[in-house]
Amino acid sequence: MRRLLLPAIIFILSFQAALSQKKEVEKLQWPKEIVKNGTVVILYQPQLESFEGNILQGRLALSVTPKDGENIFGALWFKARLATDLDKRTALLEKIDITKIHFPNYTDTAKIEKFTGLLEQEIESWNLLMSLDRILAGLEEAEDIKKISVKLNNKPPDIYFRTNTSVLITIDGDPIIKEVKGEKFDYVVNTPFFIVKKKKKYFIKGGKFWYVSENVTKGYEETTKVPNDIEDFAEKNLPESKLDSASANMDKAPELIVVTKPSELVATDGEPEYAPIEGTKLLYVTNTSDDIVMEIGGQYNYVLLAGRWYRSKTLKDGDWQFVEPEQIPEDFANIPDDSDMAEVRVSVPGTPEADDALLEQTIPQTATVDRKTAKVEVKWDGKPKFEKIKNTDVQVAKNSDKTVLLIKNKYYCVDDAIWFVSDTPQGPWIVSDVRPEEVDNIPPESEAYNVKYVYIYDSTPDVVYVGYLPGYNWSFAYHGCVVYGTGYWYRPWYGHYYYPRPVTWGFGVHWNPYTGWGFSFGISYGWVGWGFHPYRGWWGPRGFYPGYRHGFYHGYRRGYYHGYRRGMANARYRQARYNNIYRQRRDGIRHTGIPNNLRERDINRKTRPATRPNNVYTDKKGNIYQRDKSGKWQPIRNPRPSTGQPATRPTTRPSTGKPSQRPTTRPVQKPTTRPVTKPSTGPTTQPVKKPSTRPTTRPATKPTTRPATRPSVSPQQKQQLNRSYQSRSRGNYNYNRSRSYSRPATRSYSRPSGGGRRR
Repeated sequence: MRRLLLPAIIFILSFQAALSQKKEVEKLQWPKEIVKNGTVVILYQPQLESFEGNILQGRLALSVTPKDGENIFGALWFKARLATDLDKRTALLEKIDITKIHFPNYTDTAKIEKFTGLLEQEIESWNLLMSLDRILAGLEEAEDIKKISVKLNNKPPDIYFRTNTSVLITIDGDPIIKEVKGEKFDYVVNTPFFIVKKKKKYFIKGGKFWYVSENVTKGYEETTKVPNDIEDFAEKNLPESKLDSASANMDKAPELIVVTKPSELVATDGEPEYAPIEGTKLLYVTNTSDDIVMEIGGQYNYVLLAGRWYRSKTLKDGDWQFVEPEQIPEDFANIPDDSDMAEVRVSVPGTPEADDALLEQTIPQTATVDRKTAKVEVKWDGKPKFEKIKNTDVQVAKNSDKTVLLIKNKYYCVDDAIWFVSDTPQGPWIVSDVRPEEVDNIPPESEAYNVKYVYIYDSTPDVVYVGYLPGYNWSFAYHGCVVYGTGYWYRPWYGHYYYPRPVTWGFGVHWNPYTGWGFSFGISYGWVGWGFHPYRGWWGPRGFYPGYRHGFYHGYRRGYYHGYRRGMANARYRQARYNNIYRQRRDGIRHTGIPNNLRERDINRKTRPATRPNNVYTDKKGNIYQRDKSGKWQPIRNPRPSTGQPATRPTTRPSTGKPSQRPTTRPVQKPTTRPVTKPSTGPTTQPVKKPSTRPTTRPATKPTTRPATRPSVSPQQKQQLNRSYQSRSRGNYNYNRSRSYSRPATRSYSRPSGGGRRR
């Protein structure tokens, strides 16, 4: 009986999972269909026009087929508040407001009135769920993303090259030695690694190896002679049991490189082995986890670090120079997308991968904060000390464990991407519904630079709507690419406590299209001694908590060691949920992404998938076009109504950002006007002449067949429509790719990611 029961249970669970996945796909599918009192409305995928704060504006093509009538095409402009769920790659359009409806060349006022009322009634009560990948692609039309850039420090760090197994041990400035309470040895405070001092010797615990030296920064050798008290302390406080298999199976202790300045380690497994990149005049190094490319013509080695390219004639003792993105050799863009080096395309301006990453920089992670339950506690190391940020009216706290700003006699604290305010530095702190304008002037040279990427969108007496862009996690757009960190070194605070600052270098930060930024420490997460520091704040690249309970152990592995693969499967979905800062809070967040109180049946409940192809578009003036299978654009003209009077009802109205309260009767405008500006500034109309000729035949009820005689499509219109088509196609591709959850691994390597942050 049990043998029969188990397969049955597996079948039922698989069937339920398949049904759930089908429903999820249907929610995000375009076009959508609404059926109301015998009238069928087809809504085609939106074309986006602007995205500011959390307000998305766009337009979409639609068709309306009455029960006893012909297919009428139109355009609809909308404005909606966007709630994002970056983990699930979805976005919810809330409070949809229709700002304009236009039926080109159609003059039956009775039907216009009826159709407009139907659309307003149905659509404005929506909670519309959309694919974030499709929204991102649609924004390519609205934003000139290549112009988005910030001023950064791209001076190369000290770059060490090794052909043997090595680990970079980073100390944040000159070593700070402090006594371990209750023990007879001291430890180095300003490092995430386990470095202790007893008498005149320094001991480092890395993975399963011990090292000893009489100098804190050099001369370390492997040892088995470790004082018992240090060994016992390490056993209790270090997570050696969590070692990955690569480190656990190592039979030789790696070389230690201990640094006190911003540095990076580039390593190969033996002498570099080069292989050609197909279709290019480039070579790449195969026996490394690092991204090393050689340009054959110039004989330069290019290394990708934190999203930046540096080049040198030699890897050993190279004279490394930063390469501006615009100066990267053109052949880099020709690297095939199925190449072992395809992942570096994201750092080549103009590639689809780079554009996708840039668009990610424009999308906030949103949340609704409960004013009553959101709390913050600021810890001060002594009396509060503030320092003015150069060229601003902002002062930043130097000895607090969180970012605290003094602006116009008010104290502002940013904690987990939420603004708090107080009249005194000691509190009490309450959720702020005001974001000081002065923060926009904070330069990258300040350790508080990232708070300018935390926003307040709206508020009520109970809640505050907030969000943050990737810049809060130190991810920035720079000249057509995405890079990590500002490149500046920020002096940490040390008094009784040590408060570290975010860093750019020393952790092997790298971009992956499925997980975003990850980082490594050379060999294994078992080398990092997060747990033993009595109190030390957060450390390392921002946006990741240290420790296994926050996903460090299950992070994205990307490093090279004896054939271990990068472990791409489910990487985005395994790690991404740890990247949403709002989900890491234990209090104050009512919801992040889709509201918790929004039931399943309330999302897209008034629509169902349509069977028609998603190939109808509208231009900015509201004209409708269809793209046929051959790639040609065909204008769609509405039929002449058999009856009708001149229209007297407007199809445009001002946008308020909230559902409208409509009167039962309204005046209507003449059909000889149409919008010429975006709906964000209110409707603007101007007279237009009716076309002197009309098609002699009526269109069929479906857009797949139309009159043979049509007006021509101008080159300007064709260019605009082609851009819309390309954006839609790319969005669909990215949506399908993100739903696949995994991608075959290429280069054989395995390097972990994880880390910590200063809040």
